[in-house]
Amino acid sequence: MATPTRNSTASGDGKGNKFANAGAAAGGFIGGLGSSFAPPINVSVNRTTHNHGGGSGGRDGRPHAEALLPSPEFTSPAQVRQYCNTLRAAAVALSIEVAMGAEILKGVLTAVPDPQGRAFGSRVRAQKVARKLQRSADALRDAAKNAAACYATFQQEYEEEINRVRHRARRPQVPQINWAEQ
Repeated sequence: MATPTRNSTASGDGKGNKFANAGAAAGGFIGGLGSSFAPPINVSVNRTTHNHGGGSGGRDGRPHAEALLPSPEFTSPAQVRQYCNTLRAAAVALSIEVAMGAEILKGVLTAVPDPQGRAFGSRVRAQKVARKLQRSADALRDAAKNAAACYATFQQEYEEEINRVRHRARRPQVPQINWAEQ
């Protein structure tokens, strides 16, 4: 049985609202957004690494600095594909996370009153700040698109070399017996 968390419900179902006071702590930013709906979204990134070469990581035995991407060792088409796919997946996940962060930041900053008392001044200021974070999310989304395009272009440009290796790697065909010839 799971241990109860500090914000678990009285019924003991273990599904407590761990963000119960988040709205109050942020100055009630949901109310500042008008009648919009802000669903709770949680993004998790799980990454499984397989260390086939022994040791603890890259060429010099040290793990990769950020461990989000594999080491850029492009000695086979499979490694190019793995690097591009890992980059694409990480960029998509980060893009979603940063976009959500931009919306939350905008909501929190909207609740801060404008020092000059201008109508909608707090919203304008919040939008200016959050726009930069939203552009970062857009850039991450574009990075994901370019990572996918990189591998597609690699396949197009090096199709001849890839096919040459593929055909060489196939097993030779077994001679067929023609039973009609007797």
